[in-house]
Amino acid sequence: MLWLNQFYILAQTFLILLYIPRFLMIFNIHVTGVVQGVGFRPFIYRLAKSHNLKGSVVNLGDAGVKITVQGDMDQVYRFIEDIRNKAPPLAQIDEIKVEEEKEGESKELTIDFFIMQSKHERESQGSTIPPDIGICDDCMKELFDPNDRRYLYFFITCTNCGPRFTIINSLPYDRERTSMASFKMCEECNREYTDPGNRRFHAQTIACHSCGPPASLLDKKGVELSSSSIDAVEKASKLLAEGAIIAVKGNGGFHLACSAEEDDVVSKLRRLLGREQQPFAIMARDLETTKKFAYISEEESRLLTSSVKPIMVLRKKEGYDRLISPLVSPGLHTIGVMLPYTGLHALLFHENSINAFIMTSANKPGYPMVVDSQEALQKLKDVVDYFLMHNRKIVQRCDDSVVSVIGDKKTFLRRSRGYVPLPITIRKESNQTILATGPDTDVTFCILTKNQAFLSQHIGDASHHETMEFFKNAFQHFQNLLDVNPSLIACDLHPRFATTLLAEQLSQEKNIPLVHVQ
Repeated sequence: MLWLNQFYILAQTFLILLYIPRFLMIFNIHVTGVVQGVGFRPFIYRLAKSHNLKGSVVNLGDAGVKITVQGDMDQVYRFIEDIRNKAPPLAQIDEIKVEEEKEGESKELTIDFFIMQSKHERESQGSTIPPDIGICDDCMKELFDPNDRRYLYFFITCTNCGPRFTIINSLPYDRERTSMASFKMCEECNREYTDPGNRRFHAQTIACHSCGPPASLLDKKGVELSSSSIDAVEKASKLLAEGAIIAVKGNGGFHLACSAEEDDVVSKLRRLLGREQQPFAIMARDLETTKKFAYISEEESRLLTSSVKPIMVLRKKEGYDRLISPLVSPGLHTIGVMLPYTGLHALLFHENSINAFIMTSANKPGYPMVVDSQEALQKLKDVVDYFLMHNRKIVQRCDDSVVSVIGDKKTFLRRSRGYVPLPITIRKESNQTILATGPDTDVTFCILTKNQAFLSQHIGDASHHETMEFFKNAFQHFQNLLDVNPSLIACDLHPRFATTLLAEQLSQEKNIPLVHVQ
């Protein structure tokens, strides 16, 4: 019977251990990088639940995320390792700081794990929100699924895609601090927003036909021609096939859209804009269509279909002009091509068989892209036949990025939508925060803090007053997002450049040293 006694002792020991509380510790974890606007809080929520941890996660005003968890050392260690190794694909983690609460400070946490209301507190500098993200495959499928409640909704998004930089007013990144604040979620959207198992769990841009921004089609006099969002986009799609030129309001500004196939339509656009030779960018229906008229390498294909969806400079194929008008990029062996990066763009192809549209920024050369609806009606009425509008405010204009692949290496011709405001990391860390105001044409500015260089979106030609007003607005926006103040300003040596004059003005007003660079 010895074995029965041993079994009895083991059973007693097990029961005693079962009721002895494990040694639990409380940790505060601060994560910096691109961790807001990428589905990071929902990721942390699910991860904490899977590790049986209790606590909370909160967005901070420095664009970072603070996590408080209670558990034993092994649990928390595995949790942190999974944060590093399983983060959402759009997240970029720069640093994870872990602090154990000191004895006497620890307190019993909640019995569950929660996503808390965001806080304005800042614990670091250098984190930022992500750029605008091209429509994901899941949303594209739902967009054309008649059984989905967002069928044909032009502003379909989720935690993995949609506008970020162009709609945010301030940090932390929450709906009420974006231009989506004007659109209250309907019951169905709110249900998805609060469901941990839903792809739109805590998606700040969540919307649908019932509660999201509506689309409208207007003639050049501003008279509305549509009865609903679906009707507006369907009519616009058909009108494009008939040769119309339409001003299309997107996430970061207005584009001028028309067929890229018909010589007379392209010629008309050139005449109205006064652009005799400047090449136009086009938006192709899809990758397979693009392969019919352009050579595409593996790297070019990867970039073209990435979440950025930039304009790619591609080599024309022989017979290119059987599909695309030679007037689109006359005299060149290359053409700038992008793919639809919002639901709105995809829907413009829905009611026609057009291979590609011209999709060029709605502005005079060197001037800022038009972003305001009333401004568009005034400035573009002599150029376009119709306006395809929505009523969501564009907080920051952002032109399309232009990329070329040279020797299998990505080369920026214009770094803007899809990349801004992500920083470029440099090897040497600066002990000053430096503002570089840029050249006189094709202006971008740069803010260097520590070892991260934050380049602005494309600004334009600094010789125009409107462009410099945009420069000032964008600079102020970056300052607010990054919570930085320059301690040194660098500008061009040319004394008459508008960027030089602005640098001198800022230097005097704020008593900041100025360095001229040639």
